[in-house]
Amino acid sequence: MGERMRFGIFMAPFHPAGENPTLLLDGDMALIEHLDRLGFDEAWIGEHHSAGTEIIASPEIFIAAAAERSRSIRLGTGVVSASYHNPLWVAERAVQLDHMTRGRFMLGLGPGALPSDAAMIGLGMPQTRELLEDAVGVIVHLLGSEEPITFANDRWELTDARLHLRPFSDPHPEIAIAAVASPAGPRLAGRYGLGLLSVGATTAAGFDALALHWDVMEERSAHYGMTVDRNAWRLVGLMHLAESEQQAYEDVAHGIEAWFDYFQHTAAFPQMAVGEGTTVREFIDFVNDSGLGTIGTPDQAVEQIERLQKQSVGGFGCYLQLAHDWAPPAAKFRSYELFARHVTPHFQGQSQPTLDAKARARAARPELAQSNIAAVEASTAKYQAELDAKT
Repeated sequence: MGERMRFGIFMAPFHPAGENPTLLLDGDMALIEHLDRLGFDEAWIGEHHSAGTEIIASPEIFIAAAAERSRSIRLGTGVVSASYHNPLWVAERAVQLDHMTRGRFMLGLGPGALPSDAAMIGLGMPQTRELLEDAVGVIVHLLGSEEPITFANDRWELTDARLHLRPFSDPHPEIAIAAVASPAGPRLAGRYGLGLLSVGATTAAGFDALALHWDVMEERSAHYGMTVDRNAWRLVGLMHLAESEQQAYEDVAHGIEAWFDYFQHTAAFPQMAVGEGTTVREFIDFVNDSGLGTIGTPDQAVEQIERLQKQSVGGFGCYLQLAHDWAPPAAKFRSYELFARHVTPHFQGQSQPTLDAKARARAARPELAQSNIAAVEASTAKYQAELDAKT
């Protein structure tokens, strides 16, 4: 690929039910600021409305605030549940954020992951997939063309609809489609030549889905005469890093149980299968052994991402860490810092040059040190000669 790999976060977010939501939202904002300072490339923010854990209802509102508190990190909806909203208004809000962020905004779209969200507005999960297809077609047209669109289905009716403003970005903000286990996401992304957010595809069951996702992208894009770019493919995985494996294991004992309980017993989201474990150690082993992610050291994180590069058969553009509260806040922030210090440079061409420079200096040290000593001796002798000439 030859492209610089990017790194970021996919923030649903996952917080334990019962904690102070005001403080949790403030902590999410602080984490974005922290990632911005550390040089992370992207942050994707989710939309959810039920089940007590994923507490951001409007990623757009969150992004507007985060944009004012950050400098360079790009901010995306991860994702807007497009089946819940009139696509005209989704596109309008995207363009406003594109202007307000001076082009740092990205539009992630999906069907909506929680059946308990969809049920409250009278939608079944099969309907959400159909509505997503309709929404993406309309949104792509609105963002890419000045021609009005007329469209109707069971939920929405648009008559000569067009955007109020043209986008800030040329031609429009990047659009990405969420994918978990099925070919639905890559099929849609391929059809329109969009980016792909592979959320569940780093698990053991999903490992083969990586190559499948890209095969579907290429088949659909070719069928519709579009092109797709591996650089616009994001993989979402799980990490918690510390200076040692033992420290990482101790850190995640704080909150990993609540996270697993959410996926095992609360969220009706079986695509995120997380095993049958019941103890902290079983949860840790599942993450590390299944391919879901890495609980351990930066070196192990490097190995995990290299495995994913091989598994994707051709590479991907960006690795996103799924945000979680496995560790206490200070250890969580430290994990991202360790990633930025030791993992990021490995994949962005920044670690080897300084290692090579060190090796060259080390090899040349005996000869250069001798030369330095000779210079000091010559300078001393010269000064002594000046003293002798005076007397």
